[in-house]
Amino acid sequence: MTEILTMVAQRLALGLLTLFVVSLIIFLGIELLPGDLTEAVLGQSATPETVAAFRRELGLDLPPHTRYFEWLGGILQGDFGKSLANQREISELIGVRFANTLFLAAIAAIISVPLAVTLGVLAALHRNSFFDRSVNVVTLSSISFPEFFVAYILILFLAVNVNIFPSISNVSPDLGFWERVYRVMLPALTLTLVVVAHMMRMTRASIINLLASPYIEMANLKGLSRSRIIVHHALPNALAPIINVIVINLAYLVVGVVIVEVVFVYPGLGQLFVDSVIKRDVPVVQGSCLIFAATYILLNLTADVLSILSNPRLLHPK
Repeated sequence: MTEILTMVAQRLALGLLTLFVVSLIIFLGIELLPGDLTEAVLGQSATPETVAAFRRELGLDLPPHTRYFEWLGGILQGDFGKSLANQREISELIGVRFANTLFLAAIAAIISVPLAVTLGVLAALHRNSFFDRSVNVVTLSSISFPEFFVAYILILFLAVNVNIFPSISNVSPDLGFWERVYRVMLPALTLTLVVVAHMMRMTRASIINLLASPYIEMANLKGLSRSRIIVHHALPNALAPIINVIVINLAYLVVGVVIVEVVFVYPGLGQLFVDSVIKRDVPVVQGSCLIFAATYILLNLTADVLSILSNPRLLHPK
């Protein structure tokens, strides 16, 4: 147990260091963007005095390193600053939108994870069969198309032709739970089609790789059914790589939803990010990028910890 806690502490420290580096990259990347933020916000008709006053108000007259550490210090205290577009607290804006993004990711995960693991186990059970080949073709085809193409195809068939789900996923806090689920179903199905192939193929490959192990051969000699061998003997020992790919895809469901949210006009963090880029609302863009980065780093840390808990031998790699 002590070794696991030490490993978690080390990975957490490495994650914080990575997040610090990412925050520096985000700040420098936005700093190097062409054009003047104040002139873009005020317009070309602004006088030099107005531009200078606005730069002082935003703190843009300070050196870059000073602005970076002030921004980072504010974030450490939970203060992301104020939006340039509407003067609202960025933490308030991001909090509501990020909750919507997490809700969408959770619905997609509830659909995709059991589906992918089940398909992977069945494909391993019926290796090289028609079912196995069909599942591989369908999943690889779905992942080969861009997300926006999959989204528009689903809109065409499920919202226009059949009219089962709404094409625009407009949600609000006053909606009930099942109404929210109904409205996010199309973007959730889009994300499911995008991520299910990775998880399914990793489940299939991990189980097939273990079927050649001596203990699996012993279970075969004992006369156990193939389904019992895979579910009760192979699957538990294949959990480490499966958990890794599942959690990484869950991270994608959170940080990779920008295109899907824009297509379905879903009020999540990805839509807020795009709107802020269009408006040149730099503080909101910085805050959104940092939230995405922190989520991805945290979920990767979770994947490492869960993999080691499922297979403690990973603590001592050879």
